[in-house]
Amino acid sequence: MKGKIPVTVLSGYMGSGKTTILNHVLQNRQGLRVAVIVNDMSEINVDTGLIDRSGALSRTEEKLVEMSNGCICCTLREDLLREVERLAKQGRFDYILIESSGISEPVPVAQTFTYLDEEHGIDLSSLCRLDCMVTVVDAYRFWHDFASGETLLDRQQAVSKDDTRDVSDLLIDQIEFCDVLILNKCDLVEEEDLQRLEAVLRKLQPQAKLIRTSHGRINPSEILNTGLFDLERASQAAGWIQELQKDSHTPETEEYGISSFVYRRRRPFHPERLARWMEEWPETIVRAKGMIWLATRHDTAVLLSQAGPSIQVGPMGHWVAALSEEEMERVLVAEPETARRWHPIWGDRVTELVLIGVDMDRQQVERELDGCLLTDEEMQLDWSTFPDPLPGAAEGNVPSV
Repeated sequence: MKGKIPVTVLSGYMGSGKTTILNHVLQNRQGLRVAVIVNDMSEINVDTGLIDRSGALSRTEEKLVEMSNGCICCTLREDLLREVERLAKQGRFDYILIESSGISEPVPVAQTFTYLDEEHGIDLSSLCRLDCMVTVVDAYRFWHDFASGETLLDRQQAVSKDDTRDVSDLLIDQIEFCDVLILNKCDLVEEEDLQRLEAVLRKLQPQAKLIRTSHGRINPSEILNTGLFDLERASQAAGWIQELQKDSHTPETEEYGISSFVYRRRRPFHPERLARWMEEWPETIVRAKGMIWLATRHDTAVLLSQAGPSIQVGPMGHWVAALSEEEMERVLVAEPETARRWHPIWGDRVTELVLIGVDMDRQQVERELDGCLLTDEEMQLDWSTFPDPLPGAAEGNVPSV
């Protein structure tokens, strides 16, 4: 076997057209010997049947590996490891192409090719090179799925009864972590709507190469042997992360009413008022993510993540200012940026929330969020007495202020 075998992973929600794209690539692969792994959640492998009928792949040559009733990112991770290892060691292939199931998250798949799996003793990074993470988006159904408010359980697409993921969260996960975004079924959408959707996708994922397709027709060179994948770059590619790192003083040109900003405040939220505001979450905010400072959870930074109708709140970790003196000093020496932004009273406690929206009224959103902050009078009270209806409310008294 000459060198490491390059691998491309196709992700995308169910019905986005991954299999059509896969078939098109196989029919136009220009002599490349391609091994394909299809990961299908359904009992009847419709995807596999399509690949067989295409004539681009023969089962008898053991190039096709079916992975049924499971998901690459969860129950079949070991199967994926072993199949890729087996195919790579055969030395018969120039390329491995993986079609993830529609409910698979791309990050764990990418990690599979990047780290040694100590549990199973398999190091795919010594055999393969992850070349490209591709996400396919259904241009026709995207907004319908994104705004549905449904979970995978509601749609009977969950891995198990414990799989309570929201469809909108899954769509965002797939978009935010990729090298190439394929906007498929463009022939079914009006040009103006297509341009607006494209602008939203570029805001959610500014670093990915965005390609329009109809009927999955794509030049294979767009997703094979691209050399695009870099784990560190991909991990920092999401629009909300890019927004945090931007110079906030740079004025932004809005395209199709799509805008974003970072809400930064050095004053904690009153959890009850924030909860009430979240119940009436503005529909114009498509995506929000960041850390918030809650008055009732003085020691813990709280992660707020919203994708469409799905809003999640949970602990992110301790504020540096809540650590012991020794640990605090260690962090401040190791992280000069944290030290530079240190507040004499509150330390690193701050709210930094990125908001991305369509026709979003920034000033109104800021006014409403400011109204959820503690007032001057409340700043002097015992914060632990405030009602906290948000998920994961911490117990115990807040240090006196």
